Amino acid sequence: MKKALMVYNPQSGSRNVPRRLDYIIQRFVENNILVTPYRMGNFGNKKILEILQGNDYSFVVASGGDGTVNSIVNEMNGNNIKIPIGVIPSGTCNDFARSLNIPTDLKRCIDIIIAGNTTDVDAGLINNEFYFLNTCAGGNFVDVSYNTSSEIKKNFGPLAYYLKALGEVTNIRPVKLKITTDNEIVEKDFLFFLIMNGKHAAGFYNVIKEADLSDGFMDILLLHNCAPIDLAGLLFKVMSNDFINDRNVMWLRTRNCTIEGKNNFTLSVDGERWNKLPITVNFINKILRVFVK
Repeated sequence: MKKALMVYNPQSGSRNVPRRLDYIIQRFVENNILVTPYRMGNFGNKKILEILQGNDYSFVVASGGDGTVNSIVNEMNGNNIKIPIGVIPSGTCNDFARSLNIPTDLKRCIDIIIAGNTTDVDAGLINNEFYFLNTCAGGNFVDVSYNTSSEIKKNFGPLAYYLKALGEVTNIRPVKLKITTDNEIVEKDFLFFLIMNGKHAAGFYNVIKEADLSDGFMDILLLHNCAPIDLAGLLFKVMSNDFINDRNVMWLRTRNCTIEGKNNFTLSVDGERWNKLPITVNFINKILRVFVK
């Protein structure tokens, strides 16, 4: 019988997964897989690492949002644990899962994991110490994800981010950034930057339709300093999938980059708070195996 570790965040999204644990365990047992459920709480990620290193698991299942998946993958990649990961998306946005066409329906997610088909995906590595799967962002608006209450996110979903960002338009402040890529150096005042691995960000679909999770490249979007009225229009363009075509947006593609600026510049990695600038980001091609359709 195969063994798997299921790590779930009881506070994610609609908080439905804890109520369905018996069903989840039953489905795996019926398919000759013994699942050990682990509830994320106050013990920290090191406990997850201890469990993974002390047992012969065939794969890991992560149930939660992008931040939950990120925390598990950092323990795996950072400690050379090379087993596949299955995702049961139950967060607010689930951008990483959506980029892989993983559904939110619990039954279908389990079907995908049991079927056993995997694909290899990239990850960004920040300052040679921390991985991200979906986004690394900095500047105005990026604190929206971790400053929006869990209750509002539960009730409004990704729309909660949009509403909060709209309320911050009049308080924006530009910062001079220096971005060094494989091919060019850009130094200018910007309102924010967004490094993407997949197509989706902050709950919005196809922000970059051409993005590919397994091509070894990151896509960097930079927002020039512009008037509040232009910003309001840009937020609507994000919703209509026309963001990158705006004259105030710069789009770069590279395998490696360094971003320098004021060290009080607000940063976010897969929706969670990060330290400060400068950062060096290297994309690691196909470092992670994920169960997909």
